[in-house]
Amino acid sequence: MKKLAIVVSLLALGACGRDEHRDLKQELTQATKDFRGRVDPLPQVKPYEPVPYTAEGQVDPFRPERIDVAQGRGATASNDKRLEQEKARPKEPLEAFPLESIQMLGTITQNKQTFALVKAGPNLYRVRKGNYMGQNFGVVTGIDESQISLKELIQDSGGEWVERDSALQLVETKR
Repeated sequence: MKKLAIVVSLLALGACGRDEHRDLKQELTQATKDFRGRVDPLPQVKPYEPVPYTAEGQVDPFRPERIDVAQGRGATASNDKRLEQEKARPKEPLEAFPLESIQMLGTITQNKQTFALVKAGPNLYRVRKGNYMGQNFGVVTGIDESQISLKELIQDSGGEWVERDSALQLVETKR
C-alpha cells in the first residue's frame, strides 16, 4: 500500500513539472536559433628538423685542467696554510650553524665599535669584525647597517681550498 502511494505521488509530481518551464525553454530556443558553433582550424604543424651536434671536436670547457688554469694555482698554498690554521684554532659557537640558518637582526655601536646582533637557533649573539660564523670557516670582515661581510674558505670541484666572499643580509621584521 505504501509503495502504491509513493508511485502515485511521484507520477503526480512528474506531471506537474513538465509544463512548468515551457516558456523559458521556448525563449531559450528562440534566442539561440541563429547561433552556430565554430571551431578555428588547428595550426599547421611544422615538421621536426634535427640539428646535428658539431662540438665533438672542440675543447671541453669542463675539463679539470681548464678549471685549474682559470683559477690560478698560486693561491692554493696560502689557502692550504689558512686551512691548517683554521683547523687548529678553537671553534666559536656560531660555527656550529650553517650560514643560511643565521639571521642578522640589527647592529649596535659601543665605544666606536660596531657589533651585529644575529639569531642562530633559539639564541641571540653579538658579533664583531674578526669573529667566525658558519660551517665554511667564515670570518667576519665587515659590519654595516644592512649586512655582515664574510670571507669563507670552501673546497672547489677540483678539491682545492679557495676563498669566497659572502654576506649575511639584515632580516626585515614585521611588527
